[in-house]
Amino acid sequence: MLLLGGCGGDTPASQAAPVGQQPAQTGQDTAGTGSDTAGTESENGPGGGRKTGDARKAAPQRITIASLNVSSTLESLGRKKDGTMETPADPDKAGWYAPGPAPGEKGPAVIAGHVTWNGKPSVFHRLSSLKAGAAIEVTRAGGKTATFTVSRVAQYPKDKFPTIEVYKNIDHAGLRLITCGGDYDQSRHYYRDNVVVFARLAGAE
Repeated sequence: MLLLGGCGGDTPASQAAPVGQQPAQTGQDTAGTGSDTAGTESENGPGGGRKTGDARKAAPQRITIASLNVSSTLESLGRKKDGTMETPADPDKAGWYAPGPAPGEKGPAVIAGHVTWNGKPSVFHRLSSLKAGAAIEVTRAGGKTATFTVSRVAQYPKDKFPTIEVYKNIDHAGLRLITCGGDYDQSRHYYRDNVVVFARLAGAE
């Protein structure tokens, strides 16, 4: 089972985790407690079937969302011992979940980012305002760029995170951007919801 780590909060120690978990072998503010992929999970993580050599060549370096004025280099995120996904150490940077597919590869690539940090806007602060049809560019190792088109943006209560819908294996190259959203509980330093952007590969160069 894979849980995604926290999205943001007043202090790093109090970050809230997005909800949702990855089904076992069958399927902030960062990612809320989102999960990885539903469906078959390979040893390499969500999305399965990732080739290490190819993945290194396609490893994402930067994400650009022109409509939100976002341009961020990407940290590499792994899995903690407690099963949660690591979160970006720098609140101004997004992070790619490296055990899963790389953006542009078949499957749901996952990029997570904080929405706030110590009360200040972070890299994915405006993610919930992204519109269907917007472009997301991911620059990969070697300087090539994969362009994704947003199909929809959804918000889910953390205790009802649709793990299978978000992380299931798919027959195309997809992208999921995840952060926290909804009302902020000041006493718990906790966002109640997760925001998930669903996007599909439109082209690569």
